[in-house]
Amino acid sequence: MIQLQQDSEGFIRMKRHFPASTPVTIVFSDGSQEVFAGGRLNEIYDEALAVYRAQNQLDAKGFSRGPQKKVQTGIEFVAVRPGMGQ
Repeated sequence: MIQLQQDSEGFIRMKRHFPASTPVTIVFSDGSQEVFAGGRLNEIYDEALAVYRAQNQLDAKGFSRGPQKKVQTGIEFVAVRPGMGQ
């Protein structure tokens, strides 16, 4: 079992995928908690990563096809809210 704490802005720290069958408990900033399946959190992470890449004109693999400059290709924080576990 993995336990994560939501920060005051509504994000959890998630730099990688979790094992799909692992239960992950998220303690929200209001004190409530919810158990997510690792696979569901991985889906939420993938959706957030896709939005980030689209907003920064990156392709599906995270590469910039524009002029060469240093671009962060990943995310570290994912927005979550109660009820997303279903």
